[in-house]
Amino acid sequence: MPLPAPGDVAAIAEALRRGERAVLARAITLVESRKAEHRRTARALLQAVLPATGGAVRLGLTGPPGVGKSTTLDALGTMLTGRGHRVAVLAIDPSSTRTGGSILGDKTRMARLSLDRAAYVRPSPSGGSLGGVAARTREAMLLCEAAGFDVVIVETVGTGQSETAVAEMVDTFAVLLLPGAGDELQGIKKGVLEIADVLAVNKADGENRARAGLAAAELRAALQILGRHDPVWTPAVVTVSGLTGEGLEDFWSQVLLHRERMTASGRLAETRARQQVAWMWAMIRERFEAGLRDNPALAERLPELEADVREGRLAASVAADEVAERLGLGEV
Repeated sequence: MPLPAPGDVAAIAEALRRGERAVLARAITLVESRKAEHRRTARALLQAVLPATGGAVRLGLTGPPGVGKSTTLDALGTMLTGRGHRVAVLAIDPSSTRTGGSILGDKTRMARLSLDRAAYVRPSPSGGSLGGVAARTREAMLLCEAAGFDVVIVETVGTGQSETAVAEMVDTFAVLLLPGAGDELQGIKKGVLEIADVLAVNKADGENRARAGLAAAELRAALQILGRHDPVWTPAVVTVSGLTGEGLEDFWSQVLLHRERMTASGRLAETRARQQVAWMWAMIRERFEAGLRDNPALAERLPELEADVREGRLAASVAADEVAERLGLGEV
C-alpha cells in the first residue's frame, strides 16, 4: 500500500491507526520538522489522532552513560513483546553542541528489539534540549500510542541535565544505576531520588551480584533518610541484569504496581492533565521565542543587544527589559 501524501492528514491518521510502521516513521519525522508547512500538518495530525491516544504505559528511563540502558531495554522490550505487548522505544541520543550532530546508535545496541515486528525503536537527537529529551518527544509518544503501541518507553541521554523534563511526560520514571555502594551513591543527585518512582541497580550478575545487592540496600537507606513521604507510592529499589534478563520481571511488576496505585488514587489522571497543560505552556514559550526573533520591531536591535550582553557592555536584565518595552509588555 502506497504511503499517504505528506499533507493528507486524514489518510495519515487512518494509516497510523492501522499500525503502519512506515507511516509512523514519516509522521514522527513530520512533527520533528521545523518547516512551517510541516508544523501545520503535524498539528492537524495530532488533533486527528488524539482520541486514539492515552492508553499506553508511559515509562521514562534514565541513567548515567555506560550503565547499560540500551542493553536493558533490549531485554525488557523483548520480554514484553513475548507477552503480547507492542513496545515503542523513543531513544534520545545526545547531540553535539557544536554541530548538532548525533550518533544515533541505539538501534545497533538494541539488536533483538530493532528486528521485532511487535516493537518500534526510534532514535532521535536531543538537539541540546534540557533533560536529554528531544524537542518533539511528547508528540512522538502520542503518535506511537495512536499506532497501537501499548508500552511507550522514553530512553534519555542521562547526562545529568534536569531529569525532571523526562518525569514530566511519563507515568513512571525509572533510574538505572551501576552496582556498587558508598562512593557510587555520592554521584547520585538528590533531585533524581526525589522524582524517581523505581530505581534499578543494573549489572547484577556474576561477581557483581553481591555489589548490586549492597548498592540496592544503600539506596533504600538513602530514600529513608531523604524522607520522601507519599501516601500512594514508596519508590521501589530492585536489582536487574540487562545482560541476562534477571530481575526484569520484578522491575516491570513495580512499574505496573506504580501505575495501578496511581490510577486507583486518581493521581494518574491528575498527573497527565497537569502534564498536558505544562506541555501547552512549553509550546507557547517556544512559539513566543521564535516569534521574537522574527519580529520586525526587534529584527535590527536583537543582534545588537546580544552583542552588548556577550561583550559585557549591557546587563542581561536591562536587555530583556528593552525587548519587553519594544513589544509593549512593560516591566515584568
